[in-house]
Amino acid sequence: MNEPEPRSGSIGIGAAFAVWLRVGLLSFGGPAGQIALMHRILVEEKRWISEQRFLHALNYCMLLPGPEAIQLAIYVGWMMHRTIGGLMAGLLFLLPGVIALLVLSLVYALAGNVPLVEALFFGLKAAVLAIVIHAVIRLSKKALGTAARYGIAIAAFAGLFVFGVPFPLVVIAAGLLGFVGGWRGWRGFEAPMHDTGGDRIDETHLDSPPPDRWHAMRTLAVWLPLWVLPTALSASTLGLHHVFTQVGLFFGKLALVTFGGAYAVLAYMAEQAVEHHGWLTAGEMIDGLGLAETTPGPLIMVVQFVGFLAGFRESGFDPLLGAVTCGLLATWATFVPSFLFIFLGAPYVERLRNRPALGGALAAITAAVAGVILNLALWFGMHVVFAQVESVRAGLIRATLPVIDSVDPLALGLVTFALVCQFLLRLGLLTTLGLCSLAGVGLRWAGWPG
Repeated sequence: MNEPEPRSGSIGIGAAFAVWLRVGLLSFGGPAGQIALMHRILVEEKRWISEQRFLHALNYCMLLPGPEAIQLAIYVGWMMHRTIGGLMAGLLFLLPGVIALLVLSLVYALAGNVPLVEALFFGLKAAVLAIVIHAVIRLSKKALGTAARYGIAIAAFAGLFVFGVPFPLVVIAAGLLGFVGGWRGWRGFEAPMHDTGGDRIDETHLDSPPPDRWHAMRTLAVWLPLWVLPTALSASTLGLHHVFTQVGLFFGKLALVTFGGAYAVLAYMAEQAVEHHGWLTAGEMIDGLGLAETTPGPLIMVVQFVGFLAGFRESGFDPLLGAVTCGLLATWATFVPSFLFIFLGAPYVERLRNRPALGGALAAITAAVAGVILNLALWFGMHVVFAQVESVRAGLIRATLPVIDSVDPLALGLVTFALVCQFLLRLGLLTTLGLCSLAGVGLRWAGWPG
């Protein structure tokens, strides 16, 4: 197991680059897995950021539209090295998935489905699930601690998993309750944790000067044009109805309404892309989700696959050139807003970190986030261990449950093996991932299941 590095008060840009590249290459498992991975590396192994600062950043990212895991990476990167650090963290988080999915999309378009990919990542998914479970337990122990916060976490999980309450309502309700509790001085809503004694982490490298009066205007003046420029160029040269323009407009709009991460918006995106625009079929959409789930990066990276097939068929240019261009345009329109939101808001959010009036709201949101991550972990776990899930509707209940008969015994066995590696053997992150990946590939290569 890696020992914590000695703290020196600053982090070299080269060391940060190596860590963010590692995060990008290992960022499987959707937002739950990616948040767990960053917590494991940044908080536990490297000790570059405390639990309190990590959760403070995560709270803000959970309130934003778009993929929260990449926003968290950008935020922490910005705290360590300002704009260059945020760019480095965000781009390295994205690039492995962009490249992998681009290659797989090319293979898919030219040769059909690629079942080998599922075999390669069969064991990796099991390892990621074990790492997520490990992180949920550790985060819950440190982020909760009072009956009020446990109650909020349970209520958030039940609202999402059992009753299908919209994600923004869960977070807003928790924040309002915490604000009232903090304002009234209820002890259960005090700040969830503090570094104490010899375990204190030196965070002087995370301190930043307050934003000046022009910060917001400068940030908007750079990032808003950068975000809309490719779509605007397409509209002015190819017209509003060209597939490039339509893809840019659609995914740009999607980036502003994707509260709750990819899981909350995939159904809407699939319906619009398949039925309204006709860019791909329902079966192809399912294949695209499978590819996105087995590559690193956010699950919402499936937008690149959708844009790729749209450009492949409708661009009017060379099919491969149109496909690559349209896929990258969809990716650009989806993820550039994440950089905008963090660079715009992070300096102000950091200034609010020690305001007592907001401590209760942030403590409650932190508790709700624990419930949110548990919900994401359960969603991911059901899709790893079971071949089928079904929606249950009964009165107020709006739950998604596994079809018990569809359990995959090999996947269940690999998850059990991964849990043993994490909880009993206490193996390191890379060791667990490597062993489970080798086991998964070996089982599939041997022809199991038959």
